[in-house]
Amino acid sequence: MTCTRCPSTIQKDRKTKTNAIKTSKYNPFTFLPLNLFEQFQRIANAYFLFLLVLQVIPQISSLSWFTTVVPLVLVLTVTAAKDATDDIVSKRVFFLCGALRGEKWMNVQVGDIIKLENNQFVTADLMLLSSSEPLNLVYIETAELDGETNLKVRQALTVTGDLGEDVEKLADFNGEVRCEPPNNRLDRFMGTLTYAGQKYPLDNEKVLLRGCTLRNTQWCFGLVLFGGPETKLMQNCGKTTFKRTSIDRLMNVLVLCIFGFLAFMCTVLAIGNCFWELNEGSNFTAFLPRQDGNEATFSAFLAFWSYVIILNTVVPISLYVSVEIIRLGNSFYIDWDGKMYHAANDTPAEARTTTLNEELGQIQYVFSDKTGTLTQNIMTFNKCSVNGKSYGEVTDSCEYKAELHTDKVDFSFNSLADPRFVFHDHSLVEAVKLENPEVHAFFRLLALCHTVMAEEKREGELFYLAQSPDEGALVTAARNFGFVFRSRTPDSVSIVEMGRQRSYELLAILDFNNVRKRMSVIVRSPEGKLSLYCKGADTIIYERLHRSCSKLMDVTTEHLNEFAGEGLRTLALAYKDLDEEYFNGWKRRHHEVSTSLDGREGKLDELYEEIEKDLLLLGATAVEDKLQDGVPQTIELLSKAHIKIWVLTGDKQETAENIGYSCNLLREEMNEVFVVSGNSPEDVRQELRSEVKSTLGNGGVKAMADEAVNGEYGLVINGHSLAYALERGSELAFLRLACLCKAVICCRVTPLQKAQVVELVKKHKQAVTLAIGDGANDVSMIKAAHIGVGISGQEGMQAVLSSDYSFAQFRFLQRLLLVHGRWSYLRMCKFLRYFFYKNFTFTFVHFWYAFFCGFSAQTVYDEWFITLYNLVYTALPVLGMSLFDQDVNDAWSFQHPQLYVPGQLNLYFSKKAFFKCALHSCYSSLVLFFIPYAAVHDTVRDDGKDVADYQSFALLTIAHNCFVISLSPRLQLGFEMSYWTAVNTFFVLGSLAMYFAVTFTMYSDGMFLTLPSAFPFIGTGRNSLNQPNIWLTILLTSILCVLPVVTYRFLFIQLCPTINDKVQVRQAKATPPPPPRRTRIRRTSSRRSGYAFSHAQGYGDLVTSGRFLRRPALPRSSGFSHAGRTTTSFSPMGRSAGYSPTGRPQNAKVSDVEVTSLQMYKTIRDPAL
Repeated sequence: MTCTRCPSTIQKDRKTKTNAIKTSKYNPFTFLPLNLFEQFQRIANAYFLFLLVLQVIPQISSLSWFTTVVPLVLVLTVTAAKDATDDIVSKRVFFLCGALRGEKWMNVQVGDIIKLENNQFVTADLMLLSSSEPLNLVYIETAELDGETNLKVRQALTVTGDLGEDVEKLADFNGEVRCEPPNNRLDRFMGTLTYAGQKYPLDNEKVLLRGCTLRNTQWCFGLVLFGGPETKLMQNCGKTTFKRTSIDRLMNVLVLCIFGFLAFMCTVLAIGNCFWELNEGSNFTAFLPRQDGNEATFSAFLAFWSYVIILNTVVPISLYVSVEIIRLGNSFYIDWDGKMYHAANDTPAEARTTTLNEELGQIQYVFSDKTGTLTQNIMTFNKCSVNGKSYGEVTDSCEYKAELHTDKVDFSFNSLADPRFVFHDHSLVEAVKLENPEVHAFFRLLALCHTVMAEEKREGELFYLAQSPDEGALVTAARNFGFVFRSRTPDSVSIVEMGRQRSYELLAILDFNNVRKRMSVIVRSPEGKLSLYCKGADTIIYERLHRSCSKLMDVTTEHLNEFAGEGLRTLALAYKDLDEEYFNGWKRRHHEVSTSLDGREGKLDELYEEIEKDLLLLGATAVEDKLQDGVPQTIELLSKAHIKIWVLTGDKQETAENIGYSCNLLREEMNEVFVVSGNSPEDVRQELRSEVKSTLGNGGVKAMADEAVNGEYGLVINGHSLAYALERGSELAFLRLACLCKAVICCRVTPLQKAQVVELVKKHKQAVTLAIGDGANDVSMIKAAHIGVGISGQEGMQAVLSSDYSFAQFRFLQRLLLVHGRWSYLRMCKFLRYFFYKNFTFTFVHFWYAFFCGFSAQTVYDEWFITLYNLVYTALPVLGMSLFDQDVNDAWSFQHPQLYVPGQLNLYFSKKAFFKCALHSCYSSLVLFFIPYAAVHDTVRDDGKDVADYQSFALLTIAHNCFVISLSPRLQLGFEMSYWTAVNTFFVLGSLAMYFAVTFTMYSDGMFLTLPSAFPFIGTGRNSLNQPNIWLTILLTSILCVLPVVTYRFLFIQLCPTINDKVQVRQAKATPPPPPRRTRIRRTSSRRSGYAFSHAQGYGDLVTSGRFLRRPALPRSSGFSHAGRTTTSFSPMGRSAGYSPTGRPQNAKVSDVEVTSLQMYKTIRDPAL
């Protein structure tokens, strides 16, 4: 892309922004303070910072400061490194430099003039100045904005179009643009251009918005009106928010509960210290003298803070490090998954964030774009019915439908055939070669009745510019079967019929609109025969057929039902021959109506109705809007997992409905599909209430528990009705109706409305949401949802850059959720339960010991065990489980999608599960403390020496802790862990071996001689662990700790097994059955798709006006000359003449625009004016 800057004399009313777009949260200067601010929003991090302050006070702390500062710094560093990596990934933006003046897009400013070339991306909001095409037309694709892949036309003002590509004239152009302020309305633009004392209107047809792509246009120039965040696309994108999982939010609540419980324990122990000092403390003053002024209350105050430090392990900071490691590992699994790799475009799946993996296992609502996400943006001509015979079905010799890979039809007889066109039914091409008159008439109609434009840069290389992809598919089919549309002028259409070039005089185009649902052309053949060719929705065409077609209509209807049953877009074709005298009279009346001022539209409709009668049916076509591979199966599987799928698309209602049926989102078996299309708030509110009443009967509209419904329903709502439905008085009624429906389709929605729908569900349903899309118009909902997924598709990379996860095909979503998401959630929940259990048990032993040490804040363990407990002794086994465990493998996960439901209901980890874990820890700590205490009380060694000294008891308690916390939970892990690997086994046995190795090393003579103050437990290990009664105590303690768990698990599985338990039993007994082979069932349907769904009214005017014309076609080697008649007596008028994209004459002057509260204009002034 290239740009040249306008003269510096241009003035702006206000400081305008550059075109730079920021998608990252940090920069080098703000990273450290912002990241630390975010991290200390975690209550646990702030808590440990507070502990660090307490530990530097010698009167309080009984532990060294490094026991807190080392893990705190480690946690902050690891998390900061991860956040920086994630932010760098999301910050990748691509800029293109120019040739006229080397400039990055980020430096483009308002007032600059930009040159765009074919297939380039528009990255600022521009006013079109000039183009390479006749009459300054440009063709753009707006898929990034509204999801539509059909081309749209924009046209520059003549006064600026005369500047052409003269850079000097463009740079010297002096004018003033007054336009609306930045807003998010994609369908409207208001402004004026003042030049040479005259004002010219500016509307949406004169503007190229950021996100468009230039097509079929060599070059164009545009003036930058808005840049960067002020562009309409970015105004719709929403803000980048910090996403956190529901488990993170639950953890903050639980940490607050833990703080309250910690304060309660410390208060109890402080009160105990006060009573002990008053009653027993005076007996020890002889060898523990009190400092002056230290009363019992002050001692209790110090004891309170000392126990805050000692019992801090109830909120383990190492938890957060372990959580980040688990999330990172599960993210790598997604990146490495070969089954989510798309070989066609070499695109692997990518986890662009590492903080949301477990949230993937709790999704309840999926919001999906349509174009490029569910579909491939490809239309194919699949089947047709001609004169009562169906073509396209491949049958074997016994007349059964063949599910075989048959040979493709050979179109080598046609040198102008499109090599990409594929068809398998050889009987149709044979009928063409045998010159079947009905088949020839069928394809002649397809070659003549359309608004497609042809471009032929080299002899025989045709390129079709279709305003609707449906039309492109039909004209391409006619081309391959020997009826090649080659070129057109405003009054003729040239085609090649079976090798013969013929030119038909184009007398009129009766254009399409949403009411007519059909289009017709009136042509005169080279032989002088007048004919009307019509195509449209079958219900519309059938009403206008001659009664002699009744039998053919019945047969064709059967074929149409079969086509519609397969989700194909159907279209009926008909024709009639016209009498010359009648047509001349009709033409005269058409001219009179076209020039009338009153009721022109209605009168034209009457004329069209008059001539489009007594048609003769030719047949029907069936075009497939190709879905991506596996879309119906994915939607079906996600529905079985109780995941609701809503489609939010900018496409037309008919298109969206058709795709809904094609991908099994909507089904004809549904009780009813509601269509909300009110044009006022009252109408929409009434429709919503009546439809809720029809599903549930009478009842109020309030939020928002799931309700049971008898039957299945669907909902379709268009964009203008959705705007009213999202208003405060109607939003709950809309949400309630939508939640009662099995499927919801919102069509013609803006990017901002997509985000509003997501926010509505998040707010009132308290459900975990996922948004998936592939274009810039999907960025807002991707940012708004809990999880954003980007499809690496045909609409650029903006959705991917804003997403949390990305892959190439919609079908990979089932593996992301049902396999990776469910495993991640299950692993995280098991990890949290086990982690809280072991740390609560560890901490509660301190609590019980306080009652036997005079509440003096003495630790029951030595400092090295406290330091290494979470880091070395107990970390690896639970990490092994959290990284490698699978309750069932991926095949069984797909076979039983109901396994996903517990995650949606938070059954694996919740407040209830947490308190169960705390009670279990309390029981285990009682066993761990009092069994060893009773075992060593008044006990002597084999040699008669006393065992019950402090260091020996501390070691015994440590050993019990390590065995019960390290071994007993390993037995519990044996019940929890379903997938044992060599790594898991090594972690379990290795951590136990590490305990003995470290213990005998630290309690050795050598370590004591090296640092006596740091290693005071000299010889304690070998003196205590060589006694048989110690090992019997360890065995008894372990059995008593594990026994309740074993009993509970046994009874639970036998009496009320979960879906996981049942599937695990099945998995242990058998291999999963192969996925069922999806045989295509021959269905019929009376539902029809509408006519040319992406087609827009008024395109026939463009064809007949001559303003579409491209460069002259190359001279044909055959020497073919125009053979059609020319006409001066009839000029298409009304809807077929005088095309102007703005609907007004070019260069029309407009009155001064008064600035009001509704019209605020941004001004770019030039002092020269």
